[in-house]
Amino acid sequence: MTTQLTAPEIAQDWLDSWNHHDLDAIMSHYAEDVELTSPFVAQITGDPAGTVTGKAALRTYFAKGLATYPDLRFELLQIFTGVNSFVLYYRSSISTLAAELMVLNSQGQVVKVVAHYCPDPVVLLQPKRSAT
Repeated sequence: MTTQLTAPEIAQDWLDSWNHHDLDAIMSHYAEDVELTSPFVAQITGDPAGTVTGKAALRTYFAKGLATYPDLRFELLQIFTGVNSFVLYYRSSISTLAAELMVLNSQGQVVKVVAHYCPDPVVLLQPKRSAT
């Protein structure tokens, strides 16, 4: 069961894996039957359904994402814990805020992800620099 004690450890390892662009470490968090739904799936894969099913397909999707955004980094803002799930709220280096619901199986692997994004208001409110 995910608790306020275990969620931060899982979340930090997940973030570190992403920030190091270590695809094997990233994939270690996911179960074989994982399902991920995200607006970025449609953008990166061209599939309007926005869902990736299965660990092999997820690995391919993540590899494309890392290639598309080579400077991708995440900054953890908050963790919300539930029963066998948690939500990671983080800032991305591509000027978005994200909240990802992650549902875990009994082995502590992610079986379902539902990702939500919005433009980072801090970035949006910054004055635009003129090209002079």
